[in-house]
Amino acid sequence: MEFYRRRLPHLDIAERPVFLTWRLHGSLPQNRSFPENTVSSGKAFALMDRLLDEVRSGSFYLRQEPVAQIVLDAIRYGAVTLCRYEVHAWVIMPNHVHLLITPVVPLEKITKSLKGITARRANAILGLSGRPFWQDESYDHVVRNQTEFERIQNYIEENPVRAGLVALAEDFRWSSAGRTWRSAAGLETCPTAS
Repeated sequence: MEFYRRRLPHLDIAERPVFLTWRLHGSLPQNRSFPENTVSSGKAFALMDRLLDEVRSGSFYLRQEPVAQIVLDAIRYGAVTLCRYEVHAWVIMPNHVHLLITPVVPLEKITKSLKGITARRANAILGLSGRPFWQDESYDHVVRNQTEFERIQNYIEENPVRAGLVALAEDFRWSSAGRTWRSAAGLETCPTAS
């Protein structure tokens, strides 16, 4: 088990499911802040995620199909080609991404790779090269048990419904809801994944 800290604390436990979230740079209003040390990281995450779903201004680049496809392709590449993690659930929202994965390499390596390659490719498509694409920090949470795993998987796949994007989770194209990872992303399974 490895512990590291940036703005948020991060706990890296190999081969345990992890709930991972990151958002676009500029996706929350600049004047929006959360009370320091008065709110648990879980409550702060819930507040931020709700705000991301409700905000009507800011960055929404992931609404654009080519940009969302870049993110999905990178997730697939990390899982299937590089075999860095097993994917259990995913959703690409207009301004943030949720993943439920079981990493087999350090989480920091996964997030750096996913965010780095997708930022470069998306910025090239959008003509924004040299600008920040993703917010620096990511949120991660090690899943404690099967009940929590199922709750998080449901949370991820129902996010488009809560945000008012679709009536049924299965109708949202950029999600694992109602699909297996293979059929949703059109991929083969990593030989080392179960």
